[in-house]
Amino acid sequence: PAHGAGPADATTVAREPATGTETVTGAAASAPDIQPVDVAASLAHDAVNDAAPAEAEPEKRGWWTRLTSGMKRTSSALSDRVTGLFTKRKLDANTLEDLEDALIQADFGVETATRISEAVGKGRYEKGISPDEVRAILATEVERALEPVAKPLVIDAAKKPFVVLMIGVNGAGKTTTLGKLSLSLKAEGRSVMLAAGDTFRAAAIEQLKVWGARTGTPVVSGAQGADAAGLAFDALKRAKAEGTDVLLIDTAGRLQNKAGLMAELEKIIRVLRKSDPEAPHATLLVLDATVGQNALSQVELFSKAAPVSGLVMTKLDGTARGGILIALAAKFGLPVHFIGVGEGVDDLEPFAARDFARAIAGLEKG
Repeated sequence: PAHGAGPADATTVAREPATGTETVTGAAASAPDIQPVDVAASLAHDAVNDAAPAEAEPEKRGWWTRLTSGMKRTSSALSDRVTGLFTKRKLDANTLEDLEDALIQADFGVETATRISEAVGKGRYEKGISPDEVRAILATEVERALEPVAKPLVIDAAKKPFVVLMIGVNGAGKTTTLGKLSLSLKAEGRSVMLAAGDTFRAAAIEQLKVWGARTGTPVVSGAQGADAAGLAFDALKRAKAEGTDVLLIDTAGRLQNKAGLMAELEKIIRVLRKSDPEAPHATLLVLDATVGQNALSQVELFSKAAPVSGLVMTKLDGTARGGILIALAAKFGLPVHFIGVGEGVDDLEPFAARDFARAIAGLEKG
């Protein structure tokens, strides 16, 4: 965030006469208590506290510590099963079948669970194998499955603005992810504009304005219930006019089985392409890890309505079945750009296959 703002740096609003869309340019938010007056208490907790500087923590934890802490439910559940299966017991078909069941219950998917069980059993029948050996094999196989999809989000500077569309179901964490991504992009020295395309929820609009105020990022927004496609079009027009590097567009949460809402998503994309035939340049589907196998149907159905180019997996700290990321990689092969293991501003990071694999297996960083 910028610093040193005085009274003259107050938030400015430019209203589009034809559409009623407004661009809110966040003032340099050095004051810690900046928040819109109509933000409800729950929003203040979810957005303002979430956006608070990480330095507020007594001791800033590294990403590996946050990752292993966040993945503890999954890793502990798997580790307990592995310990129970492979302590003082020779390897046989029943043991491998029990291991496969444990992996399936952790949402690894049948294909990956079978492959890991086979890798554990290879050349080891009727021999002893320690739980640590099994965990090491587990980490190796998970890393192998995820390495092809562990790809960073690449911003093409030749496409200006580079348009990122954030989509997903209700409650997946789209708005928060978008805010955190704006922080990361600005830290790289890029200019960013936010578009509050979730016009169904006033709270979502205000939440994005909080992020804009705290990062000094302009936010294009409209009244609750405004046409989301029209707002996205206006935002792209303004981002072009101002020479913005990246335009991040939030969208309303929509259930993947609601045809009307999915049609609206298709409309947003059609309208964007009237201004830029290649937009959106990246469409990120945000998935909540706690929904487990339902994430598979979300990817399948959202991909029919939008050109999903990459995934963001949130709330891995809220489930003991964090293996769903592995099942997604096996079935769709879509790039996984980021994972989230908490609500803090630092709890969203680029996805690294090796770190994730060792965390889920309960091993130290290698």
